[in-house]
Amino acid sequence: MNSFEFNKVAGAILFALIVSMLGSLIGEGLLHRDKLEKNIIDIDVAPAGNGVAAQVQELAPIMPLLAKANIENGAAIAKKVCAQCHVFTKGAAALPTGPDLWGIVGRARGSTEFAYSKAMKELGGNWDEETINKFIHKPKDFLNGTKMSFPGLKKDEDRADLIAYLQTLKG
Repeated sequence: MNSFEFNKVAGAILFALIVSMLGSLIGEGLLHRDKLEKNIIDIDVAPAGNGVAAQVQELAPIMPLLAKANIENGAAIAKKVCAQCHVFTKGAAALPTGPDLWGIVGRARGSTEFAYSKAMKELGGNWDEETINKFIHKPKDFLNGTKMSFPGLKKDEDRADLIAYLQTLKG
């Protein structure tokens, strides 16, 4: 390699280094590495731990809606939404993803053969219409630590229809 070609290669390397240094200087000028005085976005994080959430959204009482609930619509909702994880047949074994819902209204919480979360086991009490309403509205807001990954039913009428259907699963 003659000196002319050597100078071309050395010049190209020097040019690449200069471009890289200029890019670094411009980048540092555009980005600020100083910490902000306060966060731009505040993210509310729910407190860790188990038990009933302290700030459960107040829902309208479900009992007045149950008087005019549509059991057939409740059965359709159960089939469409709940049957992915639950069974509704008397004496049926629970699915790995959710307990049997036969006779759920009035039953003790966490009382069937199923691997309930620690939070559900510790909750105690019985399932009545109002607590079922709160739970299926937003399960994770009602009970921190629940295994139920369902996001919830937002419409009051849909929850009333589903609860009315669940009331028929007994005997």
